[in-house]
Amino acid sequence: MAGDGRADDIDPADQWVLNPQTGEYELRLSPSAGQSTPPGVPGPRGGAASSPGANGAGRPGGRRGREPDPGQGRERGGGTRGREQGGGTRGREQGGSREHGREQVPGQRRRRAAPPEATAGGRRKQRPKKKSAGKRVAVWSGGTMAFVVVAAAVGGYLYYQHLNGNITSVSDDGAGTGGFSKDRAINILLVGTDKRSGKGNAGYGDEGSAGHADTTLLLHVSKDRSNATALSIPRDMITDIPDCPTKQDDGSTKVIQGSKNVRFNQSLGQNDRTPSCTMRTVTEITGIKLDHFMVADFNAVKTLSSAVDGVDVCLAKDIDDPKSHLKLPKGKHTIEGEKALAFVRTRHTVGNGGDLSRIELQQQFLSSLMRKLKSGGTLTSPKKMISLAEAGTKALTVDSRIGDIMKLRDLGMELGKLDMKNLTFATMPVIDNPAEKTPVTVVPKQPQADKLFSMMREDVSLTEVKKQQKKEKAAVAARLKGPKSDPSDVRVDIYNGSGKTGAAQATLSWLQNNEGVTKSSQQGNAPQNLGKTSLEYGADQADQARRLAELMGLPGAALKQGKSEKNDQGLPAMVLTLGADFKGAGVPITAPSKAPDGIQKVEADKSVCAK
Repeated sequence: MAGDGRADDIDPADQWVLNPQTGEYELRLSPSAGQSTPPGVPGPRGGAASSPGANGAGRPGGRRGREPDPGQGRERGGGTRGREQGGGTRGREQGGSREHGREQVPGQRRRRAAPPEATAGGRRKQRPKKKSAGKRVAVWSGGTMAFVVVAAAVGGYLYYQHLNGNITSVSDDGAGTGGFSKDRAINILLVGTDKRSGKGNAGYGDEGSAGHADTTLLLHVSKDRSNATALSIPRDMITDIPDCPTKQDDGSTKVIQGSKNVRFNQSLGQNDRTPSCTMRTVTEITGIKLDHFMVADFNAVKTLSSAVDGVDVCLAKDIDDPKSHLKLPKGKHTIEGEKALAFVRTRHTVGNGGDLSRIELQQQFLSSLMRKLKSGGTLTSPKKMISLAEAGTKALTVDSRIGDIMKLRDLGMELGKLDMKNLTFATMPVIDNPAEKTPVTVVPKQPQADKLFSMMREDVSLTEVKKQQKKEKAAVAARLKGPKSDPSDVRVDIYNGSGKTGAAQATLSWLQNNEGVTKSSQQGNAPQNLGKTSLEYGADQADQARRLAELMGLPGAALKQGKSEKNDQGLPAMVLTLGADFKGAGVPITAPSKAPDGIQKVEADKSVCAK
């Protein structure tokens, strides 16, 4: 025991137990008098258990432990009182009720409920029914895809401030959408950098390196949250890096000049490029505008794998890679820390020994990590949740729009709606660089790459979505079904909102000369550029809209019934506005219904052995 009567060997997280009847965490202390949380450890606020005869003991509605005298600013154990200043917890929870609309979580003090009040007739009032344990536990599962940032909810206000202090954030420099929302798809850039500086990163090569975009995934979660694709972009792929306006420390903006025909990994770290430049580069490659970014260094793999007590992996053969320091026999293993890092870095003894084989290995590791995060053994362990909150916030650099625990939690809860069965890891289709006699780099493989990007933009899953689709999707598909006008009867005005010079004129020429849509005209640039092509038509023009959609390969989502406009002859005409997804006259915009042949992919809910 410590000199102040506290037990030194008590972990506060172990004192919280999930009650399966209520779905809430409850404080379970040993019966010894005066026991409380060790100082300096995030956990229950004060709240020592009372021994017989202590204040409040044996009285209905009495509190656990002793409250400090009025006027004292804090309780024993370093916790705060039920009322804090400057944004702390307000009010006091009694009888298991919610505190200002918030559910109690580990790290907040739980007080013994008073017995139900008796009515005049001697009958006791019924307590309101609590949510089922399943629904409560589901709340905890929300943030696994966002590196478990939802675990930040395990602490009180002071711990919340502590976790906020762990987070590093930088500006997205206008490269993002301005933030995710619940009514549209979510796109997040996840980047693993090979930067060697910082605590815990020594011993991995050039410790003075500015780092590169070593491992890059574009996570796309569909609008209805029914499916998601995590697309890996090879670090050695040759691409163009655009000019990147970048905010400086003094508040000014500097444009970092772009580069032509360089490796993708140079989009971060090199020439003072920040993650916002990697965002711009990915948008240029895929046509997908990103909402946020998260960047992690080598420590992330080590700390997150240790926080969940190891990640399960499987090898189809022995691995002995002196370069990554990984030595494992074939079979199943549970790895963490340095061994986990060596696993995701190895490539010379798996597959063909190249970077694409390493990417597949990393995808298998991440799939297993996510399965572990979603498991009951992790979600119902306050100790693990605290470890995850610490590891996740320390390991990540995020854009400033989500540089706060509560914003990260909201994002995590939204991503947590996704069923793991509908998450697919895929690798961007590439081929060896034909410009190199001995290829060491790769280039995009077309048209497979563009087809894959199109599927992601249109929320098409790479695997069968194992849940019933919403009525909204059926209604959208129905817009394309029905009679179609003859092409010569289609009247349409074409606007260019794609950002590509001459797109409207090229489309007009193709429609008139190749498809017989002679009653068409081009009206120049749209008032603003659009991400997706749209076709607006009047109620009596549905037949024309279906025909034009068929000719141009427009998805049902592009059709919108509204108002037509008068064309140059004063006749009603549909309005076709070309968006960023427009690839050229005669090139269908409709996404493929299935993944192109040869796509390297890993389904997140399945365990496979690395070859």
